[in-house]
Amino acid sequence: MAEESSQSPRTGFGPVVLAGLASAVLAAVAGTSAWVEGTSGQLSTETAGDAAVLGNAVADGIGEMPLAGALSLVVLAGWGVVLVTRGHFRRAVMAVAALAAVGLLVTTVWAFFTLQDSVGEQLRAASGQDTSAVHLTGWYVAACVAAVGCVVTTLLGVRLVPAWPEMGRRYDAPAGADVPAEPEGNLEIWKALDEGHDPTDRQRPLD
Repeated sequence: MAEESSQSPRTGFGPVVLAGLASAVLAAVAGTSAWVEGTSGQLSTETAGDAAVLGNAVADGIGEMPLAGALSLVVLAGWGVVLVTRGHFRRAVMAVAALAAVGLLVTTVWAFFTLQDSVGEQLRAASGQDTSAVHLTGWYVAACVAAVGCVVTTLLGVRLVPAWPEMGRRYDAPAGADVPAEPEGNLEIWKALDEGHDPTDRQRPLD
């Protein structure tokens, strides 16, 4: 039983990493999409890109939350780094990713209270109307789900990463491996040739 419990954190490597990557990718996509849409008079967020033609001024990326996209990319990069590093460094990277995930969650909550009002004000100013109608989109819901997933998986990662397998060890140079010396002198060179060896082969152990 003790051996089984000691291996349980390692068994969580695949599910946690996959869930973390999926949450980060979803957050990155949702973070670059409009969270709020709306209309004011004949102007809408969908036609805001043509507002300049009408002589109106509407901010680029209306209804979006760029900070969410940036934080989600930090989380996604953190998972990528964890997969190819090890030791205390990968835990530090996981901690940074967890902080970014918490920031992402705070950003989504903040957007719920502020973004709709901001979009409504921009639409009213651009259309010259006194009223506007705005609403949250499905991308906002997806961003909330992704943010929660990012927080949960990164916090699990901070806790479990010391027990996870280290993916990059096979690519390290052998520690303390002796490099065979090159043949010195004509006698050793002729001896190697006589034995059918390449005297310039550094991998061949010399007698």
